[in-house]
This record gives sequence, structure tokens and C-alpha cells, in this order.
Amino acid sequence: MHRPAQRLTRILTCAAAVPVILVASGCSSDSGSDEAKKDSGSKASASASGKGKDKAATVEKAAFSKLPEPCEVLSKKSLEDLVPKAKDKSGKAGTSDDTSARGTCSWDSLDNNGVDGSQFRWLRVSLMRFDSDASLGSGAKRAQNSFAKQVADAQATEGAKSVKTEPVPGMGDQTTVVTYDLKKDKENFKQQTVVTRVENAIVTIDYNGAGLAGDKAPSAKELSKSAEKAAKEASEAVVSANKAGGDSSSSPKGSESPKSDDSKSDKPKSSASKSSSKSSSKSSSKPKS
Repeated sequence: MHRPAQRLTRILTCAAAVPVILVASGCSSDSGSDEAKKDSGSKASASASGKGKDKAATVEKAAFSKLPEPCEVLSKKSLEDLVPKAKDKSGKAGTSDDTSARGTCSWDSLDNNGVDGSQFRWLRVSLMRFDSDASLGSGAKRAQNSFAKQVADAQATEGAKSVKTEPVPGMGDQTTVVTYDLKKDKENFKQQTVVTRVENAIVTIDYNGAGLAGDKAPSAKELSKSAEKAAKEASEAVVSANKAGGDSSSSPKGSESPKSDDSKSDKPKSSASKSSSKSSSKSSSKPKS
């Protein structure tokens, strides 16, 4: 009587143990499935993130890949109007470690009329070009930043008086002219700085004039007109130089608008004063300092 009872007890005990094993097995299976899903999701997320980074690192190609020679962007006629008595009509080129990214050229002119006074003019053309860079942004965006900085620098010129800033519509993508009066070596100079952005290039025209040895000061309005005309012509030369088969050494005939962003050309104020001092010293009628 006791043996059947013991056998029945063992059978019930084993039967009760079976569901426990099945449940445990089921839990283990679900857990593995969840882990697999998590791993799959993580890989998908990482892949998507990687693709996003690759896309973000891509910037648009810069429109211009080169610059014309700064001393050749203005026609002979324009130079005759701007600096009529310039001794060196070909201009003085500034030094540059990368002529495809930046360059300058300057001229000075002294129309000496003896006891009747003299008229001094100084002109500088500055060209800058910015490449697109994944870490710095597109060439056009970098040029925009440089444009704003150059305008701000002109406005903040030490000793400048009667500073005026005006946009120039219809020239390039952005153009601003900054005018002011500056006194150096007891002479009063009328300074005009025109900054123009064309795509990823910046053209800056610094132009000033003064009446020396008692001659009357030039008209700021006329100087501004001349500077703006020069900026337009130089901008057209940049566009022309980058056209298919364009010759950067030819006179501009177009009609449109580094790696370091901190590259700077000489300050117009200091160059103007130095040029005026050297040129005006040749005039026997200039008052001594």
C-alpha cells in the first residue's frame, strides 16, 4: 500500500517541476531576444549617426578657385583718373605667401603745383579668396565673415572723424563704403574704403586724397564715386579670371558680381600717411612739420 503512494508522490513532484523549467526556459528566450533587439538598434543608430556626420562634413564647393593679379585689375584709363600723376603706373605689389588666396597692389600720386599747392592721391587694391573647408564652413560664408570684419575695422580706424557707412546696392553680393576724415602730419586726408564681396572673394579699395601746401581738400563725394568704380572693375576682374579660359592678366570685361581668416593687409591709415610724407616732402611749398 505504501509503495504505490510513494510512486504517485514522485510523479506529482516531477510534474510540478516541469512547468517551472518551461517558464525559466521561456524567460531566458525572451531575454535573449530583447538583448538582440537592443544590439541591433544600437548598430542602426550608430550607422545613422555616422551617415549624419558624413553629410554634415560636406560643404559646397567654392565658386572661385583663383585671383587675378592685383596690379592688373584696373585699366590704364581708370588708373589715370584715380592716380593721375603716379610715377609707377604698374603699381607696387604687396608680398603674399599664397597669391591664389590674397594679394595687394598700391599706387600714389602727387600733382605738384608749386606755390599753388599740390594734390595727393593714394590707392590700394586688396584681393582675398576663401576656400570651402569642412571644419570652417563654405568659402562664401567665410568671405561673409571677412567682409563684416573689414567694414568694422574701417569704421574703427584710430583718429577717424566724421565716419559714415553706407551700403552700395547692385554691386557684387555685398558692398559697403566707409568714409571718414583723418589728420596725419598736419594734413587732412579724405579716406574712402569700399569693401565688396563676390561669392567667396573679397575686393577692398582704399583710396584717399588731400590738398597739400595750402591747396583745397578734394571732394569726398567725388573720391567715393571713383573708389566705388574701382571696386566694381576689380570685382569684374575676379569673375573674369575664373571663367573657363579666362585670362587674369587681361583688362576686366565682365559685368557681375585662406586657409587663415586672419590674414591682414597693411592699414590704409598708416600707408596713406607714409606715402603722403614721402611724396609731399618733394614739394618745396609743403609747410615744415
